[in-house]
Amino acid sequence: MTSSVVGAPLVDWTAAAQIAARVAPPGPTASRDERAELVAGLRAAAAAAVPHVLRVTRMSPAAPALPDAPGAGSPALSQVFVVDRSRWTRANTEVMASLTDGVADSFTLAGDKPVSATTALVGAAQVGTVLAALSSRVLGQFDPYSGQGRGPGRLLLVAPNVLRLERDLDLVPADFRLWVCLHEQTHALQFAAAPWLAQHLRSAARDLFEGLAGSSRQLAEAPLRAKLSTAGRVVLQAVRGHDGAVAHGLLTAGQKAALEEVSAVMALLEGHADVMMDAVGRATVPTVRRIRAQFEARRDGQGAGTLDTVLRRFLGMDAKLAQYRDGAAFVRGVEKQVGRDGLNAVWSTPAHLPSAREIADPGAWVRRVHG
Repeated sequence: MTSSVVGAPLVDWTAAAQIAARVAPPGPTASRDERAELVAGLRAAAAAAVPHVLRVTRMSPAAPALPDAPGAGSPALSQVFVVDRSRWTRANTEVMASLTDGVADSFTLAGDKPVSATTALVGAAQVGTVLAALSSRVLGQFDPYSGQGRGPGRLLLVAPNVLRLERDLDLVPADFRLWVCLHEQTHALQFAAAPWLAQHLRSAARDLFEGLAGSSRQLAEAPLRAKLSTAGRVVLQAVRGHDGAVAHGLLTAGQKAALEEVSAVMALLEGHADVMMDAVGRATVPTVRRIRAQFEARRDGQGAGTLDTVLRRFLGMDAKLAQYRDGAAFVRGVEKQVGRDGLNAVWSTPAHLPSAREIADPGAWVRRVHG
């Protein structure tokens, strides 16, 4: 008999973290001295990035959340953690647990059965496996939710992945580390300049999680034939590159529309960070053009095999890459018309965030916001 617990989460997050840590591939080999230098270099780069980000974005935090970054003379935009792949997966289970807290209870209140321990463990296996696959691909991540909306959030720099890419692409380590930190500290500044942004995205994500979880529960309770039909359709879409990710195939039309709007905001965040990290110029990052060229070639899957391409589509990584490019095109398009200060109106209120249609048409956003 399968037990059910009222108030239980949709996923056993502790088990998900354990599974991800166990399955995550090992990082590149390095001596103790190399590891120590890498950690120190990433911490120094994270601090050094802050004044450059403040300068090129022409933005500032709404309120100082931390003392000045050591030796930088600028406000620290985030708490910086240099982590391995296992710790990155654990941090992301914490983020997911925070974003989905109470989602399962909404089903119970609606008359559904509470989430069973078996269902929570199945979810843990799925989440843990996906996080393990992603853990070797992420260089850095800003998490605005670790302080529950009360603090500056935390910046996670995944040391083994930075080291591997430096070696694979034959990059100048100091330049590449600063370049990565410029991107992530721009994210930290986005949330610091717009304190409402974290809660805005949390609310939207919660609504989507509830919808997706409801669809997943319906699928779990469906006859075997319906399960196989849905699973086959979703995987086929993923392999063909349709709908971005497996989960997208479980969404209703209304949920897909809501996801498009959330994706528009994510495109803005990623595209803005991408433009700003390059805007510092060669005076700050001497090899920035070479890094960008190498990085774009890798993003495009240069040299990637068929399995890697399918995996990227299956996990939604292609959709993520499109976000960078669509968002960057939006940012450049807006700046061409109203300049950087005009672009920064986007951080003033949720009403100024671009819609999915406006991401593809920067002029429409300019007309709506600036008249």
